[in-house]
Amino acid sequence: MSAPLLKVTGLKKSYGAILAVGGVSFEVMPGEIFGVIGPNGSGKTTMFNSVLGQITPDAGSIELGGHDITGKSPMQLNQLGVGRTFQTLQVFGKMSVRDNLIVAAQEHQGSMFSRMFAPGDSGLGARADALIDQFRIRHVSDKKAGELSYGQQKLVDIAMAFMSEPALVLLDEPCAGVNPSLVGGISSLLKELNKKPASGAKASSFIVIEHNMDFVMDLCHRIMVMVEGTVMAIGTPAEIRGNKQVLDAYLGS
Repeated sequence: MSAPLLKVTGLKKSYGAILAVGGVSFEVMPGEIFGVIGPNGSGKTTMFNSVLGQITPDAGSIELGGHDITGKSPMQLNQLGVGRTFQTLQVFGKMSVRDNLIVAAQEHQGSMFSRMFAPGDSGLGARADALIDQFRIRHVSDKKAGELSYGQQKLVDIAMAFMSEPALVLLDEPCAGVNPSLVGGISSLLKELNKKPASGAKASSFIVIEHNMDFVMDLCHRIMVMVEGTVMAIGTPAEIRGNKQVLDAYLGS
């Protein structure tokens, strides 16, 4: 078996007397789609933000490709190949869809000096166009992102996370607020990106936090269930569905 792409060991984070994450450990393998589920207050977001460098854990370690990344900033992690989406949209409403994608990847173009003398699109136009086609948003690529429907903006937001050709993408509730008719499309798109990125780069691994159980069960290779800041179970969708402890505590029998 190959080594884990991401390895989280003994992650802990408290806020005063409140233990938000209490010793969480898990691994994500290269090319794996890893789901994280759990009720509100289970520690999912705190764990997520610790991995992403948004907050500093009190204890534990985070390794990416065998290298310790604990405490690194979000920008450093982005440059190391970690992409993310947020629960709320992060698009630039007054910019075109295409320019949104280009801006999302510009920090990967080296120094400010090198960017100043790069082509007008910073050399990122071909990559943006490939993602625009893969996300099937060519018909709105020249429109301002703020003029699009919420679902279209969600697709742009997800596409932006893939512009840097990340090895690992963390997706925070990609279906939140999305019309149910689009949920299946997002699932199919993520499966496609997992197997065959638009640029021809190596397949990305994903960590997905999502409350839509049908979406998670259909998309993910393995799922981690968190309850009260701890890991209750990790397994395949079939194993999670058949876990009586999980059914009683979260999914419902």
